[in-house]
Amino acid sequence: TAVAEWATRLGANVLWKPGRGLNGAVNEGVADLAHLDFDTVIVAHADLPHAEQLEWLADADGVTLVPDRHGDGTNVIVIPTDSGFVFSYGPASFARHHAEAERLGLNVRVIHDERLAWDVDQPADLTTPIWANQP
Repeated sequence: TAVAEWATRLGANVLWKPGRGLNGAVNEGVADLAHLDFDTVIVAHADLPHAEQLEWLADADGVTLVPDRHGDGTNVIVIPTDSGFVFSYGPASFARHHAEAERLGLNVRVIHDERLAWDVDQPADLTTPIWANQP
């Protein structure tokens, strides 16, 4: 709840979905945003320490996927809220999310970005890569 309070103080609307697991929470959150008349949603998780200013990812039609640095997970997804996209996070989620977008007949754009690809899954991931200190 501390993160929700912090986000609210910064002006964010918090959609709280406890007890549904990650996939259930994201699926329900996107549905809620669709009901609030949002056309597009950017899903980026809290374990992306170098993620900033993600708006540029929403400048294309269809689905934008940003894989993790191993090409296995999905660090960022941009989707139209009315697409019917079903999230499937977990091991090999990048391939599943790509297949889901294709199943729905959506254009798929894959962005390989070292800053967005760096997520924190293991203690060693807390080290700072050399490029992170460069402008």
